[in-house]
Amino acid sequence: EYSSATKPYTLGTGSPQENRCLSREDLGPKDVSFVYCNMNKFLKNNPETMRSWLNILRSAPDSILCLLENPTEGVPYLRNFVNGFGEEKGDADDLNDRIHFLPWQANPFDHQMRAQDFCNVMIDSHPYNGHTTAQDSLYGGVPIVTRADGDDMSSRVSTSANVVLGMADLNAVKGVSEYEEIAIKLGTNPKYYQSKRKKLIDSCLQKNPMHPYWDVPRYVKSFENGLRQAWDQYLSGEPNTHITITESKQTKKGTHEIDIDRLEAARRKARAEREEKDAAMKDEL
Repeated sequence: EYSSATKPYTLGTGSPQENRCLSREDLGPKDVSFVYCNMNKFLKNNPETMRSWLNILRSAPDSILCLLENPTEGVPYLRNFVNGFGEEKGDADDLNDRIHFLPWQANPFDHQMRAQDFCNVMIDSHPYNGHTTAQDSLYGGVPIVTRADGDDMSSRVSTSANVVLGMADLNAVKGVSEYEEIAIKLGTNPKYYQSKRKKLIDSCLQKNPMHPYWDVPRYVKSFENGLRQAWDQYLSGEPNTHITITESKQTKKGTHEIDIDRLEAARRKARAEREEKDAAMKDEL
C-alpha cells in the first residue's frame, strides 16, 4: 500500500495519482485515474513510440504521462511533436496538459524510489529498452509494458525480464498495436492492473527460495560458471563457441535465508581479515 501523501512531496510518500508527476493541479485531469511513466532519455524513443503513448492517453480517460526531463532542452521539441499529432483531432492542448516532466535525480537510490511514488505502469522505450531504469521500476513494484518484436538485445531487455517474472502477457509480440492494447487494458481495468502489480511485488518478497529473477547469489554462481568456461576455452586454444550454463542441483534449489546469513558471515570475516592485514602493514611502515 502507498503511504499518505505529503505537501510538498517527500520521497516515499503518496500514490502516483496523488503525486501527479509533481504537476500543478490545474493542469490535466482534476482526478487522475492512472499514471503511465517512462524514465528513459528521450534519445531512446522514436516518433512511432511517442505516437503510441499519445494513443494510449486518448484511450485511457483521465490518465497522465510522466516523463523524465532528460534532457531539458528536448522538452520543447516533444511539446511541438504533440501539437502536430493533436492538430487533426484538435486535442493537442489536452494531450500536452496530461504530459508532465520530472527533474533529473542524481542520487540513483532516490531515483529508484521515485518510481513507486509516481508510476502505476512503465511503458517501455522502443527500439532501445530501458535497462537500469527498467530494473528500478520492477523493484519498485511497477510493471512494464514492452514491445517484444525487436531483433537485437537492446530492444528485448524488458521482454526477458517479464518472461522470467511470469508476466509475459505484458510483452507485445505483435508490435505497436498490441503494445497500446496492453497499456490501455492496465489503465482501464483496475482488477487486471492490481493482479499484475501484486504478482510483481510478491516476486520481490518471495523467500526460501528467492524468486529466480531477484536471486543475485544464484546469478553470480552461474556467471562465475560461464567465466570459467570462457577461460578454459581460451586456454584450450579451441575456436570460440557459445557458452551454455548448466546449473547444479544445489544451485537450482535457489537461495534461502540461511544461505544469505552464511554469505554475510563470510563477507564480514573477509572484511575483518583484510582490515587486520592492512593495519599490520601500516604498523610495519
